[in-house]
Amino acid sequence: MPERLKKREMRVVGVRQSLRAVREGNAEMVFVAMDADPRLRQQVEKEAEANGVPLRLVATMEELAALCRVDVPSAAAAIRKNHTAD
Repeated sequence: MPERLKKREMRVVGVRQSLRAVREGNAEMVFVAMDADPRLRQQVEKEAEANGVPLRLVATMEELAALCRVDVPSAAAAIRKNHTAD
């Protein structure tokens, strides 16, 4: 599943965008970096649990950014629902 993070149309990157996707029911899975700010990490974890979205931990923000193929360290990312690979 992490390979789906590489495709821009299949994912969102960042805490705000990930939280929005979870709250709107558009997230299939959420990834959060263990070294992210604890308040942000807890917020994402809480929303994912409340909305029944599976959560996977990634060791570092840099590792999550590399999985998503973005240049900026990222605290969270989400795979969007209903997007098929092309």
